[in-house]
Amino acid sequence: MTSPGTGKYEQLLQRCRDLPPVPTAVAYPCEETALAGAIDAGAQGLIIPILVGPSAAIRDIAKAKNIDLGNTEIVDVAGSQASAARAVALVREGKAELLMKGSLHSDEILAAVIARETGLRTGRRLSHVFLMDVPTYHKVLLVTDAAINIAPTLEDKADICQNAIDLARTFGVERPKVAILAAVETVNSKMPATLDAAALCKMAERGQIKGGLLDGPLAFDNAISRDAARMKGITSEVAGDPDILLAPDLEAGNMMAKQLSFLANADSAGMVLGARVPVILTSRADSLRSRIASCAVAVLAAHARRQPAH
Repeated sequence: MTSPGTGKYEQLLQRCRDLPPVPTAVAYPCEETALAGAIDAGAQGLIIPILVGPSAAIRDIAKAKNIDLGNTEIVDVAGSQASAARAVALVREGKAELLMKGSLHSDEILAAVIARETGLRTGRRLSHVFLMDVPTYHKVLLVTDAAINIAPTLEDKADICQNAIDLARTFGVERPKVAILAAVETVNSKMPATLDAAALCKMAERGQIKGGLLDGPLAFDNAISRDAARMKGITSEVAGDPDILLAPDLEAGNMMAKQLSFLANADSAGMVLGARVPVILTSRADSLRSRIASCAVAVLAAHARRQPAH
C-alpha cells in the first residue's frame, strides 16, 4: 500500500478535525482488525463506537491483542446476523448515525440494511463506492459500483451516479466530475454501456441527476488522461480530471478498483450509499489508513445530513 505521504486521505482527516465524533454502531467486531479499526477511529475522535456482538468474545479478543476498549459501549448480542439486525436497530432508534461492518460477511449486514420492515431503505438504490488514493493521480478518486449492483440498469446507474456525487460533495468537491466509462468514446448501438452513458448525460442536463458534471461514454484512457482525450479529438471538462469513475457493470468496476490497488499501489476505502445512513464497509485486507479514511468520509457525510435542506 502507498505511504501516507500522498496526503489525499490526510486532507479528509483534516476536514474532520473540528467536527464532533459521530455515534457509530459496529456490527460484530469479532476479529482483531475489525475491532482495532473501530477503536482507532474512536481514538482519533472520528466516531463514538458502539460495539454490537457477543460481549465476552469481544473482550477476549481485545485482551489477547492488547486493544484498549476503555469505556467503549458494548451491546451484547449472540451471533453475526443478530448483531447486524441490532446494529441497524440502533440507527433506526437514533442511537447511532453511522453503521460499520465488523468481521461478519458483507451480505449479512446488507441483508439487515435492506430488510423491508426493519432496515434502512430509502427510495434510492444502494450502491458501493471505493474511495481511492492513487499515487499517480492528483486527487481522491471514487470508483463505483464495484461490489453491489451486478448489471445495473440505466435507472440504477442514475442512482449510483447520484449517490457518488452526493458523497463527493460532502467532502468539499463543489461540482464533482463524473466520467461514465465504456470501452470506446463513441456511441454505438451494439455496446449498451455507450447508450447508457449518453442517456445519463442527457438526464443530467434535464435535472434528473443533480450536482455533478457528467461526460461519457469515455474509455478509461480518455477519462484519466487529457493527452489521450486530446489525441482522440475529445473536448471535455471531465477528461483528465474526473472525481468519479462510473463503471458499466460490477465486473468492470471490481477489476478496475483491484488493478488500481495492486498495480498502482492505491489505498482504497469502501462505503455503501443509498441507505438512511452511510455504511462503512471494510475488509480484512484493508490497511488501517484505509479504515480510518472510510470513517472520515462517513463522518463528513453524517454531518452533511445534519444540515437543513436548502
